[in-house]
Amino acid sequence: MSRAEEFSGTTPVPAGQGFSETKLARWMEQHVTGFAGPLRVEQFKGGQSNPTYWLRTPDRDYVLRRKPSGPLLKGAHAVDREAKILQALERVAFPVPHVFAVCTDDDVIGTWFYVMEFIRGRIFWDASFPGVANAERSEYFDSMNRTLAHLHCVDFAAIGLTAYGASGGYIERQIARWSRQYEGDIASAGRDTNMDRLVEWLPAHVPATEEASIVHGDFRVDNLIFHLTRPQIVAVLDWELSTIGHPLADFTYHLMMYRIGSGVVPGLAGADLRALNIPSESEYIAAYCARTGRVAMPNVDYYVAFNMFRLAAIFHGIRGRLSRGTASSARAEDYAQEVAPMARLAWEQVERIDEARTGREQESAEPIGNGNSR
Repeated sequence: MSRAEEFSGTTPVPAGQGFSETKLARWMEQHVTGFAGPLRVEQFKGGQSNPTYWLRTPDRDYVLRRKPSGPLLKGAHAVDREAKILQALERVAFPVPHVFAVCTDDDVIGTWFYVMEFIRGRIFWDASFPGVANAERSEYFDSMNRTLAHLHCVDFAAIGLTAYGASGGYIERQIARWSRQYEGDIASAGRDTNMDRLVEWLPAHVPATEEASIVHGDFRVDNLIFHLTRPQIVAVLDWELSTIGHPLADFTYHLMMYRIGSGVVPGLAGADLRALNIPSESEYIAAYCARTGRVAMPNVDYYVAFNMFRLAAIFHGIRGRLSRGTASSARAEDYAQEVAPMARLAWEQVERIDEARTGREQESAEPIGNGNSR
């Protein structure tokens, strides 16, 4: 089954994910301007950690995002936080759905939730944009590049997000967080040699550059809604991992598509970019740099290694839950099998860094002269 088949569309609300539609409709009548039932509810397919529902009425459709039921880790699944950044970004014309209302009363549907605009458009589950005319494909990549650059240039203080996250030490905090998760799951998920290496190497080589911007945290092709007919992003979805962080960490998570294959995460490795009319990695970096006022982007390999490590740690956590019998995703086994390949790929980025450093040292050691002797 393809990713598009697995994740596109909706399904009847499964057992354990439902709630009182009558109570929800009554709440929407009081808090959502213009709402009028009757209300019909379906659940979107996919791997969202926050269950997401399509609310259908005769005159208008909506989307509801809620916390999962049951015990939750402190700070996890903060749908009120998602709503806050959507509301803030809408004020600066960034492409996000409009939030109609937020509910922090568990008595309505059992958990906190928010209701937002339903946006019609296209979601692509393959980073090569199949089905798009070859002449237009580069424009879709330019739209992604432009949208992420726009996000990183937003003055987060001016839109009330100063306290949305700490402004420094983002990379160090992320490495520490995912290292703890990896080490905490070793008993159930096993140990990986490359992960052990990365846990040691990454914190010792963090680039000495501090920047702060809004970061999405999961900016990839399948979290974007494109216009029905044009290469234009009309909405960026899934803001659960957003915070104030390092923009280059966020950009290189997106850039990672150039270095991974088309597995559980959509990628382009091995694709004929020229034949597909897709910009090269270096061209894509240059476009982002031009849009964000950068002369160049150093330390790309480091940031990519960091992001691959982060993904491997997430997959390792899924493998741990699978081993403990608590994994909920139908694709848990597929994700679990990606730990070793992703960790190996992350370590290959480290080896690229070491090879480049060795090459520079050899060049600097060569004698300088014009080749003439007298």
